[in-house]
Amino acid sequence: MSPNENDAQIMPAKASTPGPESHGLFAERSPEIIEVTPQVARRWTRRDFLTLGAGAIVGLGVAASQLPPTTLQRLGLKFWPSNQWLLNKALRFDDDVAELLYSPNRLVPTYSKSQITPLKNNYNGATPDPGYIPGWRLTLDGLSSGLAGSLDIRTLLTSFQIHDQITRLVCVEGWSAIAWWSGLKFEDLLQAYPPVSKAKWALIESSVNLDPNGKSDPYYVSIDLLTARHPQTLLATHYNGQPLTVEHGAPLRLIAPMKLGLKNIKAITRITYVKDEPKDYWAERGYSQYDGI
Repeated sequence: MSPNENDAQIMPAKASTPGPESHGLFAERSPEIIEVTPQVARRWTRRDFLTLGAGAIVGLGVAASQLPPTTLQRLGLKFWPSNQWLLNKALRFDDDVAELLYSPNRLVPTYSKSQITPLKNNYNGATPDPGYIPGWRLTLDGLSSGLAGSLDIRTLLTSFQIHDQITRLVCVEGWSAIAWWSGLKFEDLLQAYPPVSKAKWALIESSVNLDPNGKSDPYYVSIDLLTARHPQTLLATHYNGQPLTVEHGAPLRLIAPMKLGLKNIKAITRITYVKDEPKDYWAERGYSQYDGI
């Protein structure tokens, strides 16, 4: 049963239009300069020092947990927590610190077109066949209206202002790439389709994701709504000035450059707003839930 058959069609009350500073769909934008007072700078310095100290303590603890049991006993650490338990605690602590330090005014660096670098396909499994694209729709659940929204790509492109940014995508595997993205701000979607009261998270899913053998392997990530509202978080529709190809998540993918690449889900088919922390594909496999950089 397709979303087109049963989901209510909800259109934004007012379509966004480009502001006076817009120079077209793919205009190059200069980095935003943020000035802070000396008092704020000192606060940041103290906070960074405390964060570094806490991180060092946790790092030493995690490193000790990786020693063989015989070595731990010889060092008098007979009752040191097990590897996996401590690793999970360290990840949770790291997530909590990263979330605490989040600021909507802290922007990641932006770049010029001359600095763009090649971007890997890097699907975890097989690249989906593009046959899903003509019938693609984005389903929205967990809305304050109590209804489900179903939007096609034309609605997204014509109802929202398109923004451009050139940012770095950082992969957990250790590589990174600078790419030019265009799309609507996640914040604008939240304004047009408000989530249910007290919602703190978005569960973002791709039903077309495949495993390495080409079998269905639905992908899903969690993202806190504070990050979703960050001014550099996009629902991208274009890559390097062209509509997204299937290799890069056509027709809609998440670009949250303040998160590791595994959060930047491709080929989004559903967004659900929830109050409690939802499931996350890689967190269930031992990775961080927050994945901030």
